[in-house]
Amino acid sequence: MAISVYQPDVDHITYACLTAEDLSVASSILYNAYYDDPLFTDIFNANKEGYEARLRSAIREEVNTFWDAGQPLVGLYEDGRLLAVSCLIGPDAAFGAGRFWHWRLKMLLTAGYFGTKQMIAKEEKVREKIPASNYHMLSLIGVHPDYQDIGLGHMLMRAILGVLEDDPSSEGIGVLVTLAKCNSFFTDGGFVKISDIEVGNIVGSVMFRPRGNRL
Repeated sequence: MAISVYQPDVDHITYACLTAEDLSVASSILYNAYYDDPLFTDIFNANKEGYEARLRSAIREEVNTFWDAGQPLVGLYEDGRLLAVSCLIGPDAAFGAGRFWHWRLKMLLTAGYFGTKQMIAKEEKVREKIPASNYHMLSLIGVHPDYQDIGLGHMLMRAILGVLEDDPSSEGIGVLVTLAKCNSFFTDGGFVKISDIEVGNIVGSVMFRPRGNRL
């Protein structure tokens, strides 16, 4: 007997900023999205015992820090159910690679000194390549594993670009892409490859989507 798989009605999906009640689900979605990401597997030592716990804790701390700092957290919803999520850093450079001291302390306990240093170095290297002064940074993005390959990623991209257009102080959005299969997704969203950078043992592509899609 065929198993019926529920599919959301894309015509009834809306996007909105996350609420405090969404943070746990958002963290779970992002954990699954980045479980096999080469940058995270390298930073959090996927070959060593406890990788899942380290990654889950790190993602949770990232999401909570974004929330506490009032950074843009945008999700796709169907009837109140969170299906996809994105975490952005606003044009305020004060919330950059350094984050807050309490975040650094928690990350040190989670990822260790080397892992925390790599995460901070990653953002610093990305920001050095971005051809703008005031811009958003797309830090994390993910779609619930049960609802992938039905266009939700592109719907979420439109919501992300809406955040850009609603903020006249922003010159664009930057992102670091470490999975080659994701390059076309960001290219379709108007992102242009700026440069490759090396973080630890991983090479990623810095991409930038300028306001109005003009460099």
